[in-house]
This record gives sequence, structure tokens and C-alpha cells, in this order.
Amino acid sequence: MPRQLLLASASEIRLHLLRNAGIEVTALPARIDETAIRQSLEAESAKPHDIADALAEMKARKLADKHPGALVLGCDQVLAFENRIYSKPETVDEARAQLFAFRGQTHQLISALVLYDGGRPVWRHVARARLTMHLASDGYIDAYLARNWPSIRHSVGAYKLEEEGIRLFSAIEGDYFTILGLPLLPLISYLRTRGFIAT
Repeated sequence: MPRQLLLASASEIRLHLLRNAGIEVTALPARIDETAIRQSLEAESAKPHDIADALAEMKARKLADKHPGALVLGCDQVLAFENRIYSKPETVDEARAQLFAFRGQTHQLISALVLYDGGRPVWRHVARARLTMHLASDGYIDAYLARNWPSIRHSVGAYKLEEEGIRLFSAIEGDYFTILGLPLLPLISYLRTRGFIAT
């Protein structure tokens, strides 16, 4: 029998993707100190893959502790470039500095999912995509940020591929849903196999 899923995330796009896929879901953001956890893991030389996975699990676990009988999905995405993890830019100036650094280069988006059932982890998945940005001019990037800042300010790379951000790129390798922060096909496959959603 289909079960309701709790999404331990404040991401509107993740909620939108799940609902569009016909999955009954309720978003209950799990409040964790992502910055402190990420910095601690980076200090221990954790790989980007492991940082994304750990943050996704901590979000799922926090919500699962409050709802032990529920099916809970934790998600996280990190951007890795030149041995550094990038966070969501807090200002236009930070976003500009990121985009200037990325242009003409390839960075990775790593998206992790951890699913809890009955208060324990039962499934996890980490996917990555490689994105190559073309050599956009200073003027274009400044104009792009002026037009799009309200929409992209909560995006880790200061872009959204489903909007004008697609114009920043010359090549993309990887699953579109991974780029959006929710590797949807592996998740649906697992939910179907376990009977959590109708087949």
C-alpha cells in the first residue's frame, strides 16, 4: 500500500519534483547546522561525496527521531570545484566570485539521498553530474545576476538550469534530476521495489 513520505528539506524544487511524480509527500524541514557540520567534515578531509551523504543522513535522522514510524527522505547537494566545497552564495558579490571562478572550467554537483523507515536508514544513493561553464563575459555575468538574483540566491551554484542559468554552460554530463538535487529515478525504483508506491 502506498505510504506518505516525509521530506526533510525546505527545497521547493524537491517537493515539486516528488509531487509531480505522483508521490504523496509532506515537507518538514529538518533544522541542522549544515555549515558547522560541513566545516567539521572538511577539517577531517572528508570527500565531497561523503559530506553530501552525511548531511542527507543527518537531516533524515533528525526528522525520523521525531516521527519514528514514518518514511523519511533526507537530501543534500554539494558543489565541488578544485578541491573545495562551495556553499550557497549569501550575497551577489559572492555569487559573482563563484561564477567568475567557474567559467571555462568544470565543476561537480553531488546529490545524496538517504531514506529512513521505522527510525533507521534503509537506502541511500549518491549521484554526481559534471557541468562545464563557457567563458561568459564579465558584463553578461553581472547582467545575469541583476536579472536573476532573487531566484538563484538559494541555489548552490548561483544558477538554475531550468531558467536562464542554462545559458552559462557549454557541456553537461549527468542526470538532470541530480543537478536539481533529487536523483529521482533511483528513488522511484527503490520505492516501487519496496512497495512504498504503486507499480
